[in-house]
Amino acid sequence: MNKSLYLSTLSLLGMLLFSTTLSAASLQAELVDSEGQPLANAVLTLRSEVAPVVAPAAAVMDQISQQFAPNVLAVRSGTAVSFPNSDNIRHHVYSFSLAKRFELRLYQGTPSEPVVFDKPGVVVLGCNIHDWMVGYVYVTDDPWFAVSDAQGKLNLEQLPAGTYTASLWHPQAPDMLPQDAGQVQLTEAGSQQRFTLSMQVPGVQTAPSAPVSAFGDAFKKARDAAQ
Repeated sequence: MNKSLYLSTLSLLGMLLFSTTLSAASLQAELVDSEGQPLANAVLTLRSEVAPVVAPAAAVMDQISQQFAPNVLAVRSGTAVSFPNSDNIRHHVYSFSLAKRFELRLYQGTPSEPVVFDKPGVVVLGCNIHDWMVGYVYVTDDPWFAVSDAQGKLNLEQLPAGTYTASLWHPQAPDMLPQDAGQVQLTEAGSQQRFTLSMQVPGVQTAPSAPVSAFGDAFKKARDAAQ
């Protein structure tokens, strides 16, 4: 390659990188219920006509103080999820959900093989030893997604500027189904938007002990929604 062609190639690559940087957009979102109260553990997903080809990343669903951590994990279809047990007692993790049926028999530490979630949908997790343990893996085909924090807020970074279709999900949404959140316009300057889910969640309070049927109730809702 001669010097002039080499310099031209470098210049073109530089312009492409500069253009890509300029076109990167971000979204700061706040998720609330119908009364305007912030929703923790709510999932926001975005899709557009031009979706990037991104290999699913690995994810982790831990077990800490006899609870799934996080309570809600959002992953893309095809993601391998590890289930370490950080407690000093054994757990027996399983799911009967249509999107993924699996079982990790009594264990401590980390199972040698992760679980691959290869089908979109809601996967309700339970522990065969501790009935109050309920967790959720929300599996989506949408390339951009995040889970809200305790204040109902989340950030999505480095998205191409443009128009997106948004959807929302929360374990306590009616029938445990995702909800259409309409179109979202993202610009290089960054966007802020509030999203409302059709549900009601009590204000901050001390959570009572979950009943023995907590997993069964959650699983039934997810099963009915998938049918």
